Amino acid sequence: MADADPTTSPSAARPGDVDPFAPADVVWERIDPRWATAQRVVGGVVAAVATVVVAVVAVLVTPWVWLGLLVVVPLWFWDFSWARRQARAWGYAERDDDLLVVHGILFRTLVVVPYGRLQYVDVEAGPVDRKFGLAKVQLHTASSDTDAAIPGLRPEEAARLRDRLAARGEARLAGL
Repeated sequence: MADADPTTSPSAARPGDVDPFAPADVVWERIDPRWATAQRVVGGVVAAVATVVVAVVAVLVTPWVWLGLLVVVPLWFWDFSWARRQARAWGYAERDDDLLVVHGILFRTLVVVPYGRLQYVDVEAGPVDRKFGLAKVQLHTASSDTDAAIPGLRPEEAARLRDRLAARGEARLAGL
């Protein structure tokens, strides 16, 4: 089965139906596909550490702990196989008055961040992100419920987005 475009859904194909995750007037920008590889690396490290912990406890305490690998291995495989689809599900769109951020496969989320509510914008990059040439833009608003993040951006795009969002936020705040 081919992966469908995450910004559309089968319900949007019926006349009269509206997909709340794909507004008609929005052109989505996508994150860098290398984010999926970075997520796979992180998942592999976590799985390796969990495997070592299971092995040590199994040797020192009881061999029954080896059954823990029945949890670790399938979870790692699931995480590894879904990373590409998760990366393709992320999107953001700059509109005149707000920023839209969409993500999720099983549980879809659309966050609308009005520029006038932006307090500050961070750019972050951990060691794995830096290795893959990626960064994350973190938006902070007056309400912690509407904070949003856009991972998997190239550093130059993250810096451009940070500056643009900060400028738009200041302009909207000055107009209040």
